[in-house]
Amino acid sequence: MNTTSKVTRRNFMKVGALAGTGLVIAFYLPSSHELNTSADSAGGSFAPNAFLQIEPNGKITVWVTKSEMGQGIQTSLPMLVAEELEADWATIHIKQADANPKYGDQGTGGSESIRTMWTPLRKAGATARTMLIAAAAQTWGVDKSTCKAKSGAVIHAPSGRKLTYGELAIKASKLPVPTTVSLKDPKDFTIIGKKTPRLDTREKVEGKAVFGLDVRVPGMLYATLAQCPVFGGKVVSFDATKAKAIKGVRDVVKVRDGIAVIAENTWLAMEGRRALDIKWDEGPNTGVSSPTISRMFAEQSKQPGLVARSVGDAAKALASAPNILESLYEFPYLAHATMEPMNCTADARADRCEIWAPTQFPSWGQEMAAHLLGLKPEKVTVHVTLLGGGFGRRANPDFMVQAAEISKAAGAPVMLVWTREDDMQHDFYRPTSSQLLRAGIDNKGFPVAWHHHILGPSIDAQMNPNFKGLDKGAVDVAASLPYTVPNIHVDFLNVSIPVPVGWWRSVWASQHAYANECFLDEIAFASRSDPYEFRMKLLANEPRYKGVLKLAATKAGWGKKLPEERGMGIAVVKSFGTYVAQVAEVTVEFKKVTVHRVVCAVDCGQYVNPDTIEAQMQSAIVMGLTAAWKGEITIDRGRVMQGNFNDYPVLRMDEMPVIETYIVPSQEKPGGIGEPGLPPIAPAVSNAIFASIGKRIRRLPIRSTYPA
Repeated sequence: MNTTSKVTRRNFMKVGALAGTGLVIAFYLPSSHELNTSADSAGGSFAPNAFLQIEPNGKITVWVTKSEMGQGIQTSLPMLVAEELEADWATIHIKQADANPKYGDQGTGGSESIRTMWTPLRKAGATARTMLIAAAAQTWGVDKSTCKAKSGAVIHAPSGRKLTYGELAIKASKLPVPTTVSLKDPKDFTIIGKKTPRLDTREKVEGKAVFGLDVRVPGMLYATLAQCPVFGGKVVSFDATKAKAIKGVRDVVKVRDGIAVIAENTWLAMEGRRALDIKWDEGPNTGVSSPTISRMFAEQSKQPGLVARSVGDAAKALASAPNILESLYEFPYLAHATMEPMNCTADARADRCEIWAPTQFPSWGQEMAAHLLGLKPEKVTVHVTLLGGGFGRRANPDFMVQAAEISKAAGAPVMLVWTREDDMQHDFYRPTSSQLLRAGIDNKGFPVAWHHHILGPSIDAQMNPNFKGLDKGAVDVAASLPYTVPNIHVDFLNVSIPVPVGWWRSVWASQHAYANECFLDEIAFASRSDPYEFRMKLLANEPRYKGVLKLAATKAGWGKKLPEERGMGIAVVKSFGTYVAQVAEVTVEFKKVTVHRVVCAVDCGQYVNPDTIEAQMQSAIVMGLTAAWKGEITIDRGRVMQGNFNDYPVLRMDEMPVIETYIVPSQEKPGGIGEPGLPPIAPAVSNAIFASIGKRIRRLPIRSTYPA
């Protein structure tokens, strides 16, 4: 297919030889906002935000502008370039881009990396291929139609002559940039869609990969930060005498978020913090607790929310329905609990600052640090390291700003390291919520009305005090209910609670999916229908939903005879552009829940690396299963009561079910993959528990009813 840029050639593509290094291409990658509005319109001026470099020695370097946190994009994104470039994969090398406005949106979240870069990176590779072919044709004095690119070289078909990309790089860099390039037909892909080992595996296995905690800077000191245990509290006074008496403790300073202890190593900094005597003003939030939050939900439950979806007249249909079913689902706060705690290294000087951070949003951290230090953003350099888990937590730049402030106070480079307790008790938590669902059911057992009332804190409203209107993230999956119901009403009521909330892997989709899929199971049971067959009937106009649902049910052996006390549950969800169905096989014996097997079917449209998809489904299922079984952050006197993995447990290896993943071949546009595997697992398990023993779980975690 042909694709034409709508921006000027000068603005869209810049090509040149850099001191004899060969062909260097800068190409424009639109932000997710631009892709969601008009895919290729840039309008006006812009800064290119990614580079492809081909050196005379044949080495090909792709700068990755998204953050690698285990999801595999340092391999998947270069695969897009290499496919269209017709490169030899063995010659591909990667470099992580620093924060820079020229790169546009560098945020990594919402399962958007492949979705937003699918076309731009392919265009970049195709443009380079076109120019290399032109350079070879010019060298040989032949028509370029007689030349083809393959495995990192251009071949003249009639004569068999061959020139490598390295040999052509400098000449190609002097040619005019084509404004229209031809992209490959998917049937001709040799890299995209094929299982490909990750480019970063060897460095990780050998211990050479640099995560945030691996950063070392000459003259670097280490710091920990004492923060008020109550949300919104602040320091009244502190005595650092005992802390400073510890050999190796260099200084103790007050910063905006608390008291920082600076030392020669992290252990000494932690010892110094333990020796501090701090008096806190705990502020107005000491009355906040989990029971008071539940009461807030109960008191405000009758208030109408902002309408997210309205089809027909749900209220009228409910009033006239012969049967009404009602269920209340409750969800706790959840922490991210990334295996690498929050950390950041900063070197703040009077006129500049350099930061090394495992961050999902480097540009945000750059802007916030610059604001704090009184510098222009371009005077703050942010180097992005590998992330030891992100899940949305490392989108917020609080830890980056803290490190910059402490470094400025210390007058030296400083690595700030949070403890696990800091991480657990000063998170931006997945919101808690209360969700009331009501359905009107006709005499044939089918829903004629669906009413979904959601109460919870809005992330958008908390992040931006000036935000008005509907938080679309808080209603996304709930509002896109796929089932054929003639009357639907979905609304959201923002309940303001002084507990920090933020993005957590699949965020609200993890809650809406549970409410939707468990409630639909309740309707199916009330209608004396098989849960799988009932879904298929209500998805008559949704072929992709039906496709993954049928595949998961078939591979799981839905309907087969199971051992006593064992049950199967099913759920299907579309989130982040991807359709996922899961079947869980569960046993409940003596109030102990065991998940034996999970069968997962995924339709994410066109995909890059099936190995990544399988790994992400497994990862999402483990995290979702952990949250469903065990995850709960509780609040008492304005503070988080959990502090480590002893009271905020994660799934153990001996609790891990067998997971089977099946990918639906598709030519649809790419969907996300990092988060969509999580929402279906909790409802699938809960529905299996009901199939096993006839008990509904309407409040998570499951361990509040049954021990894991």
